[in-house]
Amino acid sequence: MIIDYNVKYKDDVTNLLKELQSYIASIDKEGYNVVTEEFAAKYFAKTMEEVNKYQGKIFLYVADNIVVGLIIGLINNEEINTYDFKAPKRGRISELIVKKGYQNAGIGQKLMLEMERYLKKEGCQDILLEVFAYNENALKFYHKLGYHFRTHEMIKTSI
Repeated sequence: MIIDYNVKYKDDVTNLLKELQSYIASIDKEGYNVVTEEFAAKYFAKTMEEVNKYQGKIFLYVADNIVVGLIIGLINNEEINTYDFKAPKRGRISELIVKKGYQNAGIGQKLMLEMERYLKKEGCQDILLEVFAYNENALKFYHKLGYHFRTHEMIKTSI
C-alpha cells in the first residue's frame, strides 16, 4: 500500500536512505561514496529541506506494517526559456529505494507510477532522475519504464 510520508516514519525513511547509500558505496569502483556516522541524520535533514523548498512529495510503500520502499520527488523548476535553452516545467525523482528482500516484487514500479501521477498533476511535462553509473539494476529498471539518457557525465581517475 502506498501512503504519503508522515513524521512517524522518520526512522524508517532514514534507515532506507542509509541502506541505499551503503549499497552505492559497495558498488562504487572509485570508492568515493561512503557512509559516515552522521550520514543518516544529515541526509535526512537535507532531503526534507529540499522536499519543503521544491514542492516535493515522499511516498512510502508499506507491507505487513513495515515501510519497505520510498520515492522522493521534487518540482525541479518552472518553465525555462533562455537564449540557449528551452524546457518545460520538470519534476525530479531524487530517490527510489526498495528494501532488500522486497525488490523485484513490483514495488519500485508502483512507487514510480504514483510519483509520475503526482508530478503530472503538478504540471510537470518531463521527469529527470540521476542513476549511479555502476548501478546496473537501476539502469535496466529505468530503461524498462521508458527513461532514457539525455547527458552522460564521465570520469578519468589517476591523472
